Amino acid sequence: MIEREFFERSPLVCARGLIGAGLRFGECSGIIVETEAYDSVGDEASHTFFRPSSRVFLETHIPGTAYVYLNYGMHWLLNVLVRGRRDGFVLIRAVEPIAGLEVMAARRKVAQVRKLCSGPGRLTQAFGIDGRFHGTDLCGEGEVFFEPRRGRPRVVADGRIGISVAGELPWRFTLAGSPFVSVPVKKEAGLAP
Repeated sequence: MIEREFFERSPLVCARGLIGAGLRFGECSGIIVETEAYDSVGDEASHTFFRPSSRVFLETHIPGTAYVYLNYGMHWLLNVLVRGRRDGFVLIRAVEPIAGLEVMAARRKVAQVRKLCSGPGRLTQAFGIDGRFHGTDLCGEGEVFFEPRRGRPRVVADGRIGISVAGELPWRFTLAGSPFVSVPVKKEAGLAP
């Protein structure tokens, strides 16, 4: 399990560092292949920029806590709270499914493995993540946690997607060459260490 200290760093560092890590929710698990970083200060795309309740959540919860919200009234999205030199959230955008594929396929009503978790809304639907998990400690005891990555994956930085402001910031991170990302890399901003 990834310890809390991992999340006591800035959103950019954590978003990069989660690429190649494992995500486990009960019987479902996979390898994180896409994330996005959101800064709590000055980031117009971050919930903390326009939602007072998000600022309160950030101030009253510890690093490694799940921040789960309903996007446009349709899709639950999974973020993890991080706090370091900069505070914010990391959105888990896509996962390569490893275990629980039958359960994921039944929840998504999709047979093609590549489409099970290739997007933040697809991922939460496949893993059975909804508002009940908002505020869950992802570093505590239980069936919901992150697993350390193995090796040193090649991580690519790119502009964020699916947002109307600050999308040009190269704060989206993907596992190079992964067919499980939500959208192919638009313009590679460089390799992220």
